[in-house]
Amino acid sequence: KMRDYLNTVYSRDIRPYTEYPEKLVHYLFNTFEMKKGMKILEPGCGYGDHLRLFKDLGLEAYGLDLSPESPLLARDLDISICNVEEEKLPYSDNYFDVVYSKSFLEHLQNPGEFIKEAYRVLKPNGLLLSMTPDWESTHQKFYDDYTHVSPFTIVSLENIQLAAGYNDVKVYKFRQLPMVWKYPVLNNFCTMISPFIPVRTKVPFLRWSRELMLVGSGRKPGDV
Repeated sequence: KMRDYLNTVYSRDIRPYTEYPEKLVHYLFNTFEMKKGMKILEPGCGYGDHLRLFKDLGLEAYGLDLSPESPLLARDLDISICNVEEEKLPYSDNYFDVVYSKSFLEHLQNPGEFIKEAYRVLKPNGLLLSMTPDWESTHQKFYDDYTHVSPFTIVSLENIQLAAGYNDVKVYKFRQLPMVWKYPVLNNFCTMISPFIPVRTKVPFLRWSRELMLVGSGRKPGDV
């Protein structure tokens, strides 16, 4: 069953915990000027690694996941089971300051419907923050994950937000290498070597030099 993905594609044996989530969450918290006390929702939260880190930074954190294992694996977090492809988000209108997802949109058959639901539950001026693989740099192995169904480019991730009514929409390519965030000049080196890196390299620095993510953001208008 698709609900068993936490114990298959994303099991701890296959994808062990690293320090990367903590570095990423701190980067996003600071870059998007989040504040203590904000309410954040993370659909597809899985083991709750990111959600727990946002909570540690002072956010009021809520999670959703398709897998019934998720709430059991993160009992310290407020995680509900929800199939966002078939159900409305179980929250009232204008409830969250931030709706955040990483490696989530590409798993949805109709991500546009989720983007609209996120709009509904966001407060005016609320932030939609989405991270998804960059099709241009990952297309040769995008479907290695059999649960991937919806690829995105900079253009499509921007347009799907604009079509749902978001303002201040921005999308940029992002390397999952913390040293690059600290020393942006290294981006040039990674760009230079990426065409020569084997598609399925197991070396983390080489893999994340080649494979990029998209970071998309948009805000619900403040006058709704």
